[in-house]
Amino acid sequence: MAASRDWTHSVTGLTGRRLDCARPSPYGLNISSLILLVNLSNWTPPRALVVPVVAGGLLIGGAAAQQFVTAQQMAQAGPASAALSRESFVAAAVKRSGAAVVTLETARTVRSPGVSGLPRGLMADPMFRHFFGIPGTATPRSRVQRGQGSGVIFDAEGLLLTNAHVVEGADTLSVGLSDGRRVSGRVVGKDALTDLAVVRLEGKGPWPTATLGNSDQLNVGDWAIAVGNPFGLENTVTLGIISNLNRNVSQLGISGKRLDLIQTDAAINPGNSGGPLLNADGEVVGINTLVRSGPGAGLGFAIPINRAQAIARELVKSGRVQHPMVGIGLSPVPSPNPGAAVPPGAVIRSVQPGGPADKAGLRVDDVIISIDGRTMKGPAAVVSAIESRGVGERLRITVRRGEDEVTLEVIPVDLSTLQPA
Repeated sequence: MAASRDWTHSVTGLTGRRLDCARPSPYGLNISSLILLVNLSNWTPPRALVVPVVAGGLLIGGAAAQQFVTAQQMAQAGPASAALSRESFVAAAVKRSGAAVVTLETARTVRSPGVSGLPRGLMADPMFRHFFGIPGTATPRSRVQRGQGSGVIFDAEGLLLTNAHVVEGADTLSVGLSDGRRVSGRVVGKDALTDLAVVRLEGKGPWPTATLGNSDQLNVGDWAIAVGNPFGLENTVTLGIISNLNRNVSQLGISGKRLDLIQTDAAINPGNSGGPLLNADGEVVGINTLVRSGPGAGLGFAIPINRAQAIARELVKSGRVQHPMVGIGLSPVPSPNPGAAVPPGAVIRSVQPGGPADKAGLRVDDVIISIDGRTMKGPAAVVSAIESRGVGERLRITVRRGEDEVTLEVIPVDLSTLQPA
């Protein structure tokens, strides 16, 4: 009890208030015992003994002071600051670009043959129609087919990006904005090969615009925020990460497209198509385009915004996109041993007669190992290298032909002028 009184007296003299500090010390003595020893003796202990006590006092005092200041600051900050601290980075990101996300509603008329109330199989039989005197064609019927998707306004002049498949065949296009306005839209141009389209809003602005980021700066593991209107549920936000980059559509079993996609686990559902994929700063880094259903469900894919911007510029300029083509069919280089890594390069499996590759002297079974001095890892890399150059620009393609290496110059032409190899 004496130790406790001395401790209380000492602390009261220093701080002006009474503290109960009977907590045991981790060094075997409680703090009150240490203070008692110091107070009862006029002997100045060696510096080595003073340091732990003083250091401990500083640590305790510093922590207490820090806690006191923090509490004081929180009290002074008020409700506004508390609300700000509760806002997630996702909310801040959506505020930055979310107003530019729109809903697209399309309608198109679909015509089908009349049925005359008889089974379709019988109506398709000309002998049956002839025997019963039924005309060869019935009156066609028409119905309106409606669709829905998302888009994002990227230009203050009222230009928005969406997917080509969202607006394909649409007779009318209605655009719903985040502020409740609904206006008509007109397709400026679309490109089926990259599944991108540009739509111009009809009417007067101002139009909210999204902030575009740089998809080349993305890393696997970065935050990914998908915004859109899945199943007609407007302004839906889902969160995930960037799962992979440069995922070629050929790996997904999709042919007839030229796309290296961003893979994400942020939920992308029907109706999200054409909406933006945002980074943690609220910048658009991709245009949502695909979702994997069935086995492997939960995988979403987006077109990198840098690629989308390049396509959009061409669509705005001319309404169409030129895709360089050399007229070859490719496959990966076979691995020499089962289970071994796939060797770099791409094997030419077919050559389009009369095409650029044929004219340059490329042959079936040549292995493309580099283009313009850059090593080709596989078929996707070859397609990307060709696509990165414009129509009419020379490519130096190096191939392995038997034991030799041969370099040839090939001049790509527009895809529309060639049949697939």
